[in-house]
Amino acid sequence: MTKQAEPTFTDAMTELESILTRLDEDSVDIDRLAKELRRATELLELCRSKIRKAEAEVTQIVQQLDTSD
Repeated sequence: MTKQAEPTFTDAMTELESILTRLDEDSVDIDRLAKELRRATELLELCRSKIRKAEAEVTQIVQQLDTSD
């Protein structure tokens, strides 16, 4: 079985927005609701991880700039 590529931050946010739109609909089936919430949780964790990584990279770059002055 091949591992699916991790979505980009933009793709994850787009999918999250789509899930939220579907969850706003009153006709969401309870089984689908649970599945959608699980996927939303996965996407949120992915986005948080990407944000933390970007913050760390920016901090490192700023520190390198400070030490090169």
